[in-house]
Amino acid sequence: MRRTIAIVCGSLTVALVLAAAAFAAEVSREEYKASAEPICHASATANERILTGVRKEVRAGKLKTAGAKFAAASREQARALRELEALPRPTADEARLAKWFSYLKVEAGLFATAGKKLKAGDKPGAEHVFTKLTLNVNKANLQVLPFGFNYCRLNAAKLG
Repeated sequence: MRRTIAIVCGSLTVALVLAAAAFAAEVSREEYKASAEPICHASATANERILTGVRKEVRAGKLKTAGAKFAAASREQARALRELEALPRPTADEARLAKWFSYLKVEAGLFATAGKKLKAGDKPGAEHVFTKLTLNVNKANLQVLPFGFNYCRLNAAKLG
């Protein structure tokens, strides 16, 4: 199943890059949204699957298992970020998207940090990272509000 998802995502990325190169004209917000949403949807679906039940695991003291899930979610976030950065962007929104990408990079790092803290048995430290993650998610979402994304905006309440 994972291999199939990876193949589909990879094929979609290649198709998007080739289509962008073929048109090489100015990209509108709507076109960018149409290109980005499938990437975000695949990432959101994967992270939802990865993080299923992680809160229960943390409450039950299964910190190493939960930590491994956060590490996997970090890798998924980083993969999606690479694909999003490869897309052609609207020139007028270049600064906004660059800032959004920086927040997404921080999110991936916070997922990894939370995973490390949980694996080390540092539940309070991980909770501190979760708080930072929630704040960062809100900042990232505000950056792309004008795009009207559905899947490219994270819902911090759904994390885990």
